[in-house]
Amino acid sequence: MSETKRLSIFPLTGAILFPGLQLPLHIFEPRYRAMVGDALARDRRIAMIQPTDPVDDAPLYSVGCVGKIEDVETSEDGRYNVILLGESRFRIKHELEVATPFRQVEAELIEEPADEFLSLGERASLEYEARKFADSQGYAIDWDSVAQLDDVTLVNGISQIAPFDAAAKQGLLEAKDLRERCDLLASLLEFFGKGDPDESSVTLQ
Repeated sequence: MSETKRLSIFPLTGAILFPGLQLPLHIFEPRYRAMVGDALARDRRIAMIQPTDPVDDAPLYSVGCVGKIEDVETSEDGRYNVILLGESRFRIKHELEVATPFRQVEAELIEEPADEFLSLGERASLEYEARKFADSQGYAIDWDSVAQLDDVTLVNGISQIAPFDAAAKQGLLEAKDLRERCDLLASLLEFFGKGDPDESSVTLQ
């Protein structure tokens, strides 16, 4: 049976987090500084999720990822620099009515498939599309280091950092397993690789 938890959420367009990966954040808004302070006093966990629109109190996508604060620095003016480590994806059941300045939800944690891996052909195809994308966008990549990554870290790592639009990133996050995410990622790399490298991000819109 899936575990249900009350989560404090940080809605941030274009930012997704996967289990096992890190996400650095600079926290400056008062409501999210309050959220970090609350998390540090309790279990050090923050739930990352994308809003459907980049405006205050926008509806939320249904799937996000819980992160644990691994490292934190506090500035004199109360801002935080934190590093989150992804722990578990979650699916929102409903948003809660709360008195806190930050939003909270009741969510169901998603159990990840165990021992996932790609076939040699799937891995080679993804690395090929990743190289083409990097070349088209002018990125310098240490491919020897990439080759040492396990399949899950490779797929999720590219999915997390690639400059895709919010809808594309959300599709990757919601993929039910590694192979589905890999197929979608390869297609997105091929599509977005045709974009203008001078653009800061590429979009399906």
